[in-house]
Amino acid sequence: MSYSHAELRKHISRLPRYLLSHLPTPLEFVPRFSKAVGGPRIFVKRDDCTGLACGGNKARHNEFLIGDALHKDADILVWGAGVQSNNCRQTAAACAKAGLDCHLVLGRGGPARGPDIVQGNLLLDQLVGAQVDIVEEMIGPDLDRRIAEQAAKYRQAGRRPYMWENSVVKPLAAISYILCLIEVLEQAAEQGINPAAVYVSSAGSTGAGLALGKQALGFTGSVRNIAPIEWPYDTRADLAAIGNQAAKLIDIDTRLESSDIDITFDHIPPGYGKVSDGCLEAISLLARTEGILLDPTYTGKAMAGLIHDIRTGKIDRDASVVFIHTGGTPALFAYAEDLAQGIPMRKLV
Repeated sequence: MSYSHAELRKHISRLPRYLLSHLPTPLEFVPRFSKAVGGPRIFVKRDDCTGLACGGNKARHNEFLIGDALHKDADILVWGAGVQSNNCRQTAAACAKAGLDCHLVLGRGGPARGPDIVQGNLLLDQLVGAQVDIVEEMIGPDLDRRIAEQAAKYRQAGRRPYMWENSVVKPLAAISYILCLIEVLEQAAEQGINPAAVYVSSAGSTGAGLALGKQALGFTGSVRNIAPIEWPYDTRADLAAIGNQAAKLIDIDTRLESSDIDITFDHIPPGYGKVSDGCLEAISLLARTEGILLDPTYTGKAMAGLIHDIRTGKIDRDASVVFIHTGGTPALFAYAEDLAQGIPMRKLV
């Protein structure tokens, strides 16, 4: 069964929501970049322009997460990811706007060299008032345990914590990207295009929401996830499960199988949070042709994946493709040395 845009919006409107984002974000044709990669007509969905502490996809996520936290009478969020986490930066900012305290547990499994380098996302975390603990655990199950331990301490002290808990957080966050896909398709129709594919950096909620939206709306194009990280579990099965949990939350009949998830792990090397040559090329090329900034951990590698698919013939050169820019600009400054060495200075004659 396919749902109309209005029907899906009605189903989603039943959930608690706290408005944070500047929506709809633009869908921008990038002609010079499209020509430079010798490919299809590329349109960038500017979710780096959602507002909220430099923008990004987590602003959409947090509308439902903060809404849920307030609905449950929470007074503090206990969150966590890597030291240069875009998620934590926008979550901390969302807490500031909603009047909630925020405690971040940040693992060193990322680009930052330690707690002394207060720049990029880590600087913004502190600027918006989050309490920050930097720990040795890597992002994933080990860090999740540290977050749960910190939440338990607050609970014992009489606080009402809302914590990063996969089974709660991921399906709610995914719902926001059903709405994003609706925006994309409506804007594409206004511009007279029918996207053959939607590309995004995701191995979690954002990709799960887009996959669920594709099925629920009957969108015939592909939704291709360029994974920035490989989890210690079956990512395809996990994304399908997140999507199915989201479908239950909004009471729709659509269900996903693992085979419905189009994801590649080919662009993670040399590792999560580590810059690749393809990533450097993508960042430089989009910046120099369109003035749009990507980040080295997520969107740079996702755009490298799109460029690779164009060059290897995976995408018809006469097609139209949407790239969802999920943000991450502040992290650029934590990679200053890598970027300065990897992107050659341009000399004008």
